[in-house]
Amino acid sequence: MKSRTHSDGDLSKAVDGFRQGSAEAFQILYKRYQNRVYRFCVRMMSSEVSGKDAFQETFMRMYEHRAEFRGTNFPAWLFTIARNVCLNLLRKQKAFDSFEEDIHGKLLSTNRVENSDVLLRNSIDNAIQQLPVKLREALILREYEEYSYKEIAEITGIELSLAKVRVHRARLILRKILSPIVQERYEI
Repeated sequence: MKSRTHSDGDLSKAVDGFRQGSAEAFQILYKRYQNRVYRFCVRMMSSEVSGKDAFQETFMRMYEHRAEFRGTNFPAWLFTIARNVCLNLLRKQKAFDSFEEDIHGKLLSTNRVENSDVLLRNSIDNAIQQLPVKLREALILREYEEYSYKEIAEITGIELSLAKVRVHRARLILRKILSPIVQERYEI
């Protein structure tokens, strides 16, 4: 994974140009961060379609609010926008279904299929979708986007200790949800 500290002059120039409204600078930043933001949005949302909507909205808002960026950590600012877009869309979708009902219906009724890796991957994705949103976002930022706890705290606007707690709780819940599947797969 690429380093989170962007000291190269091109990125710094792109951020400065972006603040001024440069379309070329926007393209540079878009190309650099599009894949990471897309993955984050799709994982935060309950479907790929919703994730694509969140992704597009993120970059529209990024451009609209370009003059507001004052910090030095552009990726954290961008992921804060992506996080807020996802949370707003989730609120609109009223996607806060009951944790217990959904997870047991989706994961435990799954039959064995030939490709157990696909089943396990789908089970993990389904389990992540069932996490409370605050735990889900912390886990995705840590495990998939490889942000430090400090960066997670900055993106989500919480204390460092709370960022660590959220990731830890998410891992515990996933372990509990996925343990029957892992036991079945490895016949423990």
